Order: sequence, then C-alpha cells, then structure tokens
Amino acid sequence: MSNKNNSKLEKWRKNYAALVVAISCLCSVVVSWGENWFMSALLSVGVIICGTIGFFDLKRIFKKDI
Repeated sequence: MSNKNNSKLEKWRKNYAALVVAISCLCSVVVSWGENWFMSALLSVGVIICGTIGFFDLKRIFKKDI
C-alpha cells in the first residue's frame, strides 16, 4: 500500500512541483515587495523560470492524455 501512495506522490511531484514553487515565489514577491529589492528581483526571476517550466510540463501532460 505504501508503494502505491509513494508512486502517486512521485507522479504528482513530477507533474506539478514547478508550479507549486512558482506560486510560492509569487506569494513571497507580493509579501516582500518594496522591502528588499534584491530578494524581490530574485524571486521574480524564480516565478518566471519555474512558471515557464510548469507551463510546459502541463502542456506535455495534457498532450500525452489526448
């Protein structure tokens, strides 16, 4: 039973991990906007990179399902 749960978790991570990281970076950017410009810029780059990776991962998943 634990192998089944682990495989579901691994599938979820493979498909959605980049989007979760992008969303958390976006939340951090919104919260820290104006306080620390270096951290805001670094997290903004993280949103762009992880969001792009997540977008293409979702595109690949939906293309594979169809």
